[in-house]
Formats: sequence, C-alpha cells, structure tokens
Amino acid sequence: SVIVFLILNFIFFCRSLEKYPLKAKMRLITHNMLKCNIKGIENGYPLTIEAEACEEVEADNPFDMDFMKGLLRKVNLDTLKSAAANLGMEDLAELNTKDMPTLLQNEDILKAIHHILFEINIESGKLICPESGREFLIADGIPNMLLHEDEV
Repeated sequence: SVIVFLILNFIFFCRSLEKYPLKAKMRLITHNMLKCNIKGIENGYPLTIEAEACEEVEADNPFDMDFMKGLLRKVNLDTLKSAAANLGMEDLAELNTKDMPTLLQNEDILKAIHHILFEINIESGKLICPESGREFLIADGIPNMLLHEDEV
C-alpha cells in the first residue's frame, strides 16, 4: 500500500513535469552565497558576474514583507548591489546598505530587492574570482563551480 502510494505519486510527478518542466535558475540570491574555493584563495568573495544572457521571470514566491525583512538580515547587500551593477541594473544604485532600520521599513526598497533576488535569472555567462581571475561558467542557468584537480 505504501509502495503503491509512492509509485502513484511518482507517476503524477512525472506527468506534471511534462506540463511544467523544471528549469535551472541562477538567481542573484544564489550568487550572494557563492565564493571561490580554490586552495590558497583568501579573497574569493564576491564573484564578479559577466552575464551573456539574463531573463526576467515571475518569482516562485510572491513578495512578503515579513519574509523579506528576515532575509535582508542574511543577504550581503553590498554584494547584491554590486551584482545588480554588474548586470547593468541601477535599481539599487542609491541604496544605503548601512541604514538597515530604514531599509526594513521601506516596502518599495524591499520589493526592488525581492525583484532582483528572485526574478532575475542568469542563463549564461561566467562568475569571476576577484583574487585569481578564475572563471566559472554559467550554462543553462547552472553555475559550474567544480574545481580542477590542482585547485583543491
């Protein structure tokens, strides 16, 4: 009975993929957490983005003020601001990242940050280590952060 349930759920999942295929997404929330892990690198964060193709999509999660307030405390805003600038987006150009109380109360700013974090997908391009210049390719929305044997 449990096995039948699991099989039926698996079949339902597979059929739903036909209608709604999963698509890899390299969002700026992901970029905010990535760093260069090459042996000996001390300044591997933040990675510079050189995007060849980006797309704007609808966020999987709608804007929620409380969620964004909690998330804002975990996101490196200077890195996000830099990433947005790398992509030619000036939405955060005037953002004062040191004034957290004001940011947490400004719904328009939180909506702009939500948009940049969750609705911008980098389809192709590269991430570049600020110290070594090592390039990590992004293909089909997936950053390849695998290191070469001599970099481990």
